Amino acid sequence: MKGAGWDDVVLDADFIRAAESAEPSARARMLAARWRRERPEPQPWCSDEPPAGWFFGKARRRRWRR
Repeated sequence: MKGAGWDDVVLDADFIRAAESAEPSARARMLAARWRRERPEPQPWCSDEPPAGWFFGKARRRRWRR
């Protein structure tokens, strides 16, 4: 009897989460392959520069006038 051991297995979320190994997502594999070819350029920290229009943006101006 081939496959008799698989008749009682239920492939649900609990079964999947209980797996001992996990594969990386497609995006993680794509980025790893790209970074093997060429290293990513360093990016500034978020606190280095405020977002464009942050200080003199319309949202802050509206708040000042009220």
